[in-house]
Amino acid sequence: MRKITLEICIDTITGANDAIKNGADRIELCDALGIGGTTPPAGLMKAAAKLDKPVYAMIRPRGGDFIFNFEDMDIMLHDIDRCRHYGLAGIVIGITHENGALDHKKLERLMEQAEGMGVTLHRAFDVTPDTSEALELAIDLGIERILTSGQRETALEGALNIRNVIEQAAGRISIMPCSNVNPASVDSLFKIFTVNEIHSSCRTKIISPYVASAPSMAPGDDFSRNITDPVKVKALVEKLATY
Repeated sequence: MRKITLEICIDTITGANDAIKNGADRIELCDALGIGGTTPPAGLMKAAAKLDKPVYAMIRPRGGDFIFNFEDMDIMLHDIDRCRHYGLAGIVIGITHENGALDHKKLERLMEQAEGMGVTLHRAFDVTPDTSEALELAIDLGIERILTSGQRETALEGALNIRNVIEQAAGRISIMPCSNVNPASVDSLFKIFTVNEIHSSCRTKIISPYVASAPSMAPGDDFSRNITDPVKVKALVEKLATY
């Protein structure tokens, strides 16, 4: 039996604590997961640095595409320094050209700034026109792992593409499947490929108490939010333990 590392993405310190208490092995620390995750604020970095599991911070100054200019780069470099200051284990990055290809020069600059820290390439990989080329570039840069759903909406839909990337990687870099990874999908995924780590959000939407206490809210107001669900984390940990 092998140990499969479970990384949980979170955007609150409560979520990080709940994930770790229920068996998560590593935290991807973000802000604004509703738009795919952006750089967490300094206060959240400081709080997460006290956790007893590795924490990788998202370095992404805004939502939307992964095309970042030099002003964005200055912000990202500063945020990497802030991660180092708080003692975080690593960062999560991704920059592309307008055609979707990874931007080697800018990624290399971020890697230089993060020397000595772990680095994950996020789902910018999934918008690249040539994943074979992107994979080799990531390996050349010394990136630790690639987060991917196989260029599809979910890992299960992209499973064959993920398998192809794993086969090409041939152990030179870790490939970490993501997107709708849960106990129900794990069996199907692991019939197609074998990995040492997976990524999940394990989130549940909750309705704000404002809905009940403020019935006169304007139509369209929505204070609901998604939280890290400890029950879902525990269920996924238990499922992975069977492999």
